[in-house]
Amino acid sequence: MSTQAADYIDVIAQLPSGSRLVLYDVAWDEYDRVLDQIGDRSHFLISYENGRMEIVSPSAKREKYKNLLHDLVLILGDELSLEVLSYGSTTLKIKAMKKGAEADDCFYIQHAADIGNKDDIDLTLDPPPDLVVEIDLIHESTGKLAIYAALGVPEIWRFDGSDWQILHLSGQEYSGAESSLAFPFLQPHHLSEFISNSATSGPSQARRNLRSWLRSFT
Repeated sequence: MSTQAADYIDVIAQLPSGSRLVLYDVAWDEYDRVLDQIGDRSHFLISYENGRMEIVSPSAKREKYKNLLHDLVLILGDELSLEVLSYGSTTLKIKAMKKGAEADDCFYIQHAADIGNKDDIDLTLDPPPDLVVEIDLIHESTGKLAIYAALGVPEIWRFDGSDWQILHLSGQEYSGAESSLAFPFLQPHHLSEFISNSATSGPSQARRNLRSWLRSFT
């Protein structure tokens, strides 16, 4: 490991929960070395674009929302008899583009059959995830949208702590949408209701309510 990569890792290791760090003029090889050292073995989320590397240390609150949405997506898959593959915060990157990102969660739904049992995703060969979830409590995900667009991610669910957005990729930009591509009946207010129910009635009851709602029209 290079001295510079070791310096980056020392700084990253000291990041407090809920904070972020932005570094500039980072070579791709240094980014790769940082990923090798901490990317898959830590809670940090690392993104990279043309020399700009951003590291986020998620807060407990962010992790709570992420876990709730993870449950929601898997329940949707179960109740609709859809195969849903979660790849969590796996690194999505393409060296030729000098772009990479790690989401709070990502899922293969429409392309689940194309991925099958693969342990590693190679975006030079594999399709991008069908759905990325970003819990954006410190407003860093807006800077990642260009990365996801370049990688071809078709849909993003973004939560800023109060409001949900469903974003669809059109060309090289994302725009707000009224419903999900992966689950066409699902609208942003349904996501908000699930989070609200989890806060007032508890996650278990919110999951039961979600299943009952889905079974009422499936």
